[in-house]
Amino acid sequence: MFIPLYDSNHLRHIRLQYVTLSLIAINVIVYLLTTVGGEDFATAAVLGLGYIPSVVHDLAELSPDLIIIPEDLSYITYSFLHGDIFHLGGNMLFLWVFGDNVEDALGHFRFLVFYLLCAVAGAFLHGLILPDSQTPLIGASGAIAGIVAAYLILYPRVKVWVLAFARIPLRIPAWIPLILWVAFQFLMIAIGGDDEVSWAAHVGGIVAGAVLVLILRRRDVPLFADAEEAVPSPEKAEAPALPEPATPEPPTAQTTTRWGRQ
Repeated sequence: MFIPLYDSNHLRHIRLQYVTLSLIAINVIVYLLTTVGGEDFATAAVLGLGYIPSVVHDLAELSPDLIIIPEDLSYITYSFLHGDIFHLGGNMLFLWVFGDNVEDALGHFRFLVFYLLCAVAGAFLHGLILPDSQTPLIGASGAIAGIVAAYLILYPRVKVWVLAFARIPLRIPAWIPLILWVAFQFLMIAIGGDDEVSWAAHVGGIVAGAVLVLILRRRDVPLFADAEEAVPSPEKAEAPALPEPATPEPPTAQTTTRWGRQ
């Protein structure tokens, strides 16, 4: 539908979005490691680190040789695994375009907590709807959905460049593509869309992101702002008034000393 490319929304509170950049780097590194390790290694990683509802809910058991972490940790670890380069690239693109401003609005540490909790919420709703599923859930989509929801609440009027239908470049307010994206996720979970995609994980992340951004954002960060409200433009700042030069008074019979402008 829409592929985000760039937003005209500068940072105000932080100099560098190093949590966002670190998350992108970790996801890419994990993907490269699982790819280089071969198919058997990748399969073992997905089964050992992915979120498997039936295993977490004690309806099935994982083979002992595939157990890498305590099963509850898979609520987080699944979000750092991706099935292919397109799966990875799509999630990281959304994180790159929208994550920096959400990190700016929340602060570094709270943004990391926000990201992980959105991932947990995505897995939780997926497992709630499909508790007996034995298919591993992987991907950062739940966390990314939370970021999309947060950005929509914080900066709906900021202009973003998108590719409409993957072909047409447009510069439009962020609320247009983001509301359509969010609505599409709810529609797909309602009609039971493509089984290859966990729409429940997306919706779980959206709901968590919308709630958490209200709690975790900085106190001075407004809601529903545009780029100009978020970052005052230097061109719009009023220049300080310069004092006018004093006009000397002609001498009189009684001379008095005057201060400041006349």
